[in-house]
Amino acid sequence: MTKPIEELQQKLEYKFKDSTLLQMALTHSSTGEVDNYERLEFLGDRVLGLVIASLLFRRFPDEKEGDMAKRLASLVQGQTIADISHGISLGEFILFSEAEAASGGAQNDHILADVFEAVIGAIYLDGGFEECKKLIEKHWQDVLHTMRRPPQHPKTAIQEWAQSMGLPLPVYDIVGQSGPDHAPEFEVRLTIKGHSPIYAKGRSRAEAEKQAASDFMAGIRNSSLNVQ
Repeated sequence: MTKPIEELQQKLEYKFKDSTLLQMALTHSSTGEVDNYERLEFLGDRVLGLVIASLLFRRFPDEKEGDMAKRLASLVQGQTIADISHGISLGEFILFSEAEAASGGAQNDHILADVFEAVIGAIYLDGGFEECKKLIEKHWQDVLHTMRRPPQHPKTAIQEWAQSMGLPLPVYDIVGQSGPDHAPEFEVRLTIKGHSPIYAKGRSRAEAEKQAASDFMAGIRNSSLNVQ
């Protein structure tokens, strides 16, 4: 059973004039419904990117384009959106097929990120850009506040670390793929000479590689702290 959309509108602090738009944003493609979240997700993704880019432009007036691009990539990545989605229990409002619901669709980060973007797209069509801006500023403010410096991509960090240690560049291999076509999951193996392989999963190859690199660098940092 999904929760009534009125409760979600309270969490979003936005009341839809056309509630069918929100219902569409919350309808997963596994239901077989033609009017599902996918087209709205496409729109919401672009609206989110524009709002975040605008926020960064104003908040960091002296920052170079490359550093703002790093911040933007981190703020609109799937995991960031999924974390925000968990915060409002978005999965409890999504309509799934019985099979998808049973497989844990309501907790799937990939699905949560896509549906949140669809909700943004629905608000854009229903209330315009300014309403989207209010929503995004509210839910992204904590992440923006804690991002003191432009984040470095984990794959860049691990490559620079390997070079500083005189090691060959890291090697990433896909070792598995599972899940349905609309929500695949990739598993990659990260290999670095002299170190045990690292395995990680993600909704795309790039996401899985990023997670593996991040896990490896976290291990290196922990090792350094233990030595000290």
